[in-house]
Amino acid sequence: MMDDFLFSDEPQEEICEVIKGTWKVIIVDDEPEVHAVTKLALSDFEFQDKRLEFISAYSGAEAKEQIDKNPDAAIVLLDVVMETDDAGLKVAQYIREVAKNNHIRIILRTGQPGQAPERQVIVNYDINDYKSKTELTAQKLFTVVMSSLRSYRDILSIEQSRQGLEKIIKASRDIFSAHSLDHFIEGVMQQLASLLGTVDQAMYATSLVAGNPQDNQHKLVVFSGRGDFERSEGKAIEEVLNTEQLLACQQALQDKTIVYKDNYLFAYCCSEHNHNSMLFISGIPKYLTDTQRHLIEIFSQNVQLAYENVQLQSEIEATQQELVFRLSEALEQRSTETGNHVKRVSHICHTLALAYGLSKREAELVRLASSLHDVGKVGIPDAILNKPAKLNAEEWEVMKTHTQKGFMILKGSRREIVNAGAEIARDHHEKWDGTGYPQGLQGLDIHVFGRIVALADVYDALRHKRCYKEAWTIDDVVNEINQQKGMHFEPKLVDIFNDNLEELEQILARYPD
Repeated sequence: MMDDFLFSDEPQEEICEVIKGTWKVIIVDDEPEVHAVTKLALSDFEFQDKRLEFISAYSGAEAKEQIDKNPDAAIVLLDVVMETDDAGLKVAQYIREVAKNNHIRIILRTGQPGQAPERQVIVNYDINDYKSKTELTAQKLFTVVMSSLRSYRDILSIEQSRQGLEKIIKASRDIFSAHSLDHFIEGVMQQLASLLGTVDQAMYATSLVAGNPQDNQHKLVVFSGRGDFERSEGKAIEEVLNTEQLLACQQALQDKTIVYKDNYLFAYCCSEHNHNSMLFISGIPKYLTDTQRHLIEIFSQNVQLAYENVQLQSEIEATQQELVFRLSEALEQRSTETGNHVKRVSHICHTLALAYGLSKREAELVRLASSLHDVGKVGIPDAILNKPAKLNAEEWEVMKTHTQKGFMILKGSRREIVNAGAEIARDHHEKWDGTGYPQGLQGLDIHVFGRIVALADVYDALRHKRCYKEAWTIDDVVNEINQQKGMHFEPKLVDIFNDNLEELEQILARYPD
């Protein structure tokens, strides 16, 4: 009966030790008795609720192997003389120079101090203590291990702080570099996963929404989310949180702090430009270190600033795009083109640019800048610009000047879109075979944006009715563009046009005259 109770108690003690953790101590000595005595002297040792875990090595070669297997070892008690007179010294050198382990505390023990003088060893080797076996009593062994563990603990704390600082700087950089509200929450989750190791779900709610801010001062609305919150954009948090979560959220909001639960947290976010925002994260580790909690606190504030930065950037870009479209549409309407011609050409250019192999940024740039392709027509007289009949030779020469005029109007800007627009305005009437205008450029000498807009512009113009012509059928347009392959249009672009025709026709359908 008593044996049963004793037997049942043992697993409980083992589980307790696992939860507490251990400090690894590597004993390196060629004498088994030294291992036994060391373990006995330190058998009841405990520091910060952790016991010692002993790992034995009986030679320099075994010591190196154990060092590689246990990079998280805190201390190595290292005999100097083993298979050779300097085997221990070589192990110490291996630890620092080969294994690159600067955290482990190296305590040299020797039974023959004369063979390895203390001063010489301390100077030449990166060790932390040097003891003669004869002087290392149980009490002194206890003292040196305790002081070494404290040093090891402090080194780990400094290293964790350094790594945490590096992560938070990187996370802030990545979040602040975002220019899309659509990708905001993905960036947040990615960086949180880097900081915490795991994240299941995330949700960002804010009171900074469209409309009168006074009406929304205390109302948190889901801006973006992942997991169970992925389809919750625009909903009040009361609609998406359960009772327990809502209470935690309200506590974080009221105390303006971070509330931690078993596997999730609510982090209050605020800046001088906003009212209230809340970051929800679930799937976090059950036990968070002080460093991780501190990083979450810093990160939650950076998230708020990043959100406002991205929102402002998006607002500026949206305003810029709308102004470009409105001005371009007004110009097209003056020249009897439909206003939607501008939108269609921009989206056609975007599709062609991506299929051509341009980067997402370049494709977005040509989409925006293509709206400026006919800006030079502002200087063409209405009698020529709106003439329903065919232009005579003199009028045609005047009409052709709009490309150079457009270039002159737009060139020299410090803005990427405007500069791209200048290139497009100048080159979109050039032809692949060199018979275009204004410069008679040929092949790859024509800017790639100009080559893309040339095809998009002709395709849309032929597919829609004008005052001087009827709309062409899709078959007629495809035949015409393919006949101009290698003459008016770049062959590669014509192939891309054919491969993406269905998508291009869908663009025309979305923006009818």
